[in-house]
Amino acid sequence: MSVILVVDDEPHLVRTLAINLRARDYVVETAGDGRSALQSFHDATPDLVVLDLGLPDLDGIDVLRRIREVSKVPVIVLSARTDSVDKVEALDEGADDYVTKPFTMEELLARARVALRRDRETSDTGPAAFETGHFVLNFSERRALVEGAEVRLTPTEWRLLEVLARAPGHLVSQQDLLREVWGPQYRRESNYLRVYANQLRRKLEPDPGRPQYLLTDPGQGYRLVCKPDPLV
Repeated sequence: MSVILVVDDEPHLVRTLAINLRARDYVVETAGDGRSALQSFHDATPDLVVLDLGLPDLDGIDVLRRIREVSKVPVIVLSARTDSVDKVEALDEGADDYVTKPFTMEELLARARVALRRDRETSDTGPAAFETGHFVLNFSERRALVEGAEVRLTPTEWRLLEVLARAPGHLVSQQDLLREVWGPQYRRESNYLRVYANQLRRKLEPDPGRPQYLLTDPGQGYRLVCKPDPLV
């Protein structure tokens, strides 16, 4: 039985979410501010966190960062903020999904099911490590070494690499990457892939302008290869 931590400072919304989630056999923990959320997170070890950004004490992004320091648990962000900058920041800091208020209960429940299912599938099939002659990715410990030096990758960058590393050398379509990394509602946001691929190349490739390991098939998708093509 999955445990879901709901964090929001609107008591009516928390109560509504709790009733609907418990009716579907989830165990629900609740918190109305950031500090209580972090305490509940450590006490309850939830399988999913539903996190509002507009909390009265700590900003939701700060709560998300602290969770990501110790856990890969799925996090669905709730927010009345509609600016794409806020959305990108939340996803880049490790949110698995971003739901804009107001929303329907059916939509949130569907996204919760997707996040929990994706987390189980990743745990079952995720690669332990990926190694090239230039960098090493340790997915179990979330450590990236480039020529022996540690490089920090964001949670979203790790998720993108995990999906690619499951099928080394093989093309992974844009639609599959968007669905698995950001969720089904982002299947048309191909610009996300370009931004994150460029970020990863700057961090991992010997020459980001002429990538050897993270390759693009224009209009189709991406592939992660262990050895560079000798013609590159």
